[in-house]
Amino acid sequence: MERCVEPELLDQLPVTDLGAVGSRRDLMRINVIMGHDRMMARNLMAHTANRPRVLLDIGAGDGTFMLRVARRLSRHWLDCRLILLDRHDVVRAETRAAFGDLGWAVETVSADVFDFFGGGNGLKADIVTANLFLHHFDDAPLSRLMSMIAQRSPLFLACEPRRDALARIGSRLLGAIGCNGITLHDAAASVRAGFRGGELSALWPRSSGWIVRERAAGCFSHSFAAWRPA
Repeated sequence: MERCVEPELLDQLPVTDLGAVGSRRDLMRINVIMGHDRMMARNLMAHTANRPRVLLDIGAGDGTFMLRVARRLSRHWLDCRLILLDRHDVVRAETRAAFGDLGWAVETVSADVFDFFGGGNGLKADIVTANLFLHHFDDAPLSRLMSMIAQRSPLFLACEPRRDALARIGSRLLGAIGCNGITLHDAAASVRAGFRGGELSALWPRSSGWIVRERAAGCFSHSFAAWRPA
C-alpha cells in the first residue's frame, strides 16, 4: 500500500465544534490503547542521560498526551520547561495546573510549525517530540520539517501510525469503543498516511554525526528516533 496523505476532518473543524471536541476525547483514549505515552517516555529515558531543560512538542493538541508522558518521567525529571506547539491553543486550565503539580513549567504556542521554525525565534530545545503528527505531511514538506528540527535540537523522537493491514483493521474497529464519525474517518486516513520500513529515515537530513533508527512498535505504531551524540 503506497503512502497517501489526505485531509483529516478534525484539522478542518472549529476547535469549539462538538464533534471536534468529542474527537479530541477519542484521541486521548486511542493514545492510551496504542501505548504511545509509555513508548515516548521509554524512548526519552533511553536517549537522555541528564534531565533536559527545554522540551518542545510539536502538534501538541490539548497537551494531555505529554501530560501522561510527564507523569511517567516526573520522578526522574523535575523543573522541566515544556513548550506545546499547535495551530490552536486547546490546552485546558486543569491540564496546565497538572503540569505545575509535577514541577514542570508549560508554555503554549499557537502557530503553524513551519512558521514557528522559520520565524527566526532562535529557540533551541534539548528534545523535540511529535506524536501522531508527522503523517499529516507529504514527503517533501516532511523532509523540510525534519531539516528544521535537526537545526534546533540534538534529539528528535516521534510516534506515528503504522501503515499495514493490522493497523487498517484496528482503525475500523474504533467504533466499538464509542469513537465518533470524525475519529473513524481520521483514523483510517492516518493509517493510509502512516509509515513503514525506513521511510522516515530516508527523509532525515543526510548530514554527518546523526544516528537514526525507526521500527515497528506495538500492534499499530511506528517509532522514529534521530540523535546527535554529544
